[in-house]
Amino acid sequence: MANESCGIGRRPFIIGSLIGIASLGVKGGVSSVFAAVPTAAEELNNYQPVFFNAEEWKFILAACDRLIPSDKEGPGALDTHVPVFLDKQMLTPYAKGEEWYMDGPFDSHASLLFGYQMPFPLQVLYRKGIALTNHYTRIKYNQSFSELPGRIKDAVLTDLQKNNVDFSQFGEADLNAGYFFTRLLENTKEGYLADPQYGGNKNMAAWKMINFPGARASFPQWIKIHNVKYPLGPVSLSGEQA
Repeated sequence: MANESCGIGRRPFIIGSLIGIASLGVKGGVSSVFAAVPTAAEELNNYQPVFFNAEEWKFILAACDRLIPSDKEGPGALDTHVPVFLDKQMLTPYAKGEEWYMDGPFDSHASLLFGYQMPFPLQVLYRKGIALTNHYTRIKYNQSFSELPGRIKDAVLTDLQKNNVDFSQFGEADLNAGYFFTRLLENTKEGYLADPQYGGNKNMAAWKMINFPGARASFPQWIKIHNVKYPLGPVSLSGEQA
């Protein structure tokens, strides 16, 4: 979330996230997460969401903007089209739960080591989580999440993260606020760091910020060279260079 007083720099935070996502790819998870046919990233203002409805799309835009805002260190989630990634991700077998173990028992408070813990797929989690968060903000602030000032949006996201919002009071028995926030943040970071062909990381801007080489295939000439900044920009899976 936007926080100028945060002591952790964006670059170490993003690099740490990249390591986690890379390890997922080694285990074969990325191929299922991004199973949809890749397309070029559209201009965000002209993009028409396929999965999210208008109200949900406003929430996604607003939440992504607060989770990874643009600043002097680099581009934000909106600059890199993370919302487009999320919309496309919702159409994959991953989001539909087609390749997941979806039988109980479920425990939304279990460690992430135990995997996905909802009795419904990610598509439904997003629809429920967005609707419940908007319901909460309308009651507390008389506005939908997307209409709130930035500092209030940050406060709401923090309350979700800390599980201080009780979704059960709105009739939701399975999904808790903390679990929704965890998934939202995780998928937002995935969109920020994924190959551009999946909708996010437009122009490989996030990779350039952290000096990640992308899919560049040849490094033999650099193996014995130390303490020198790697001069070449990243390469996407489709062969585009930045």
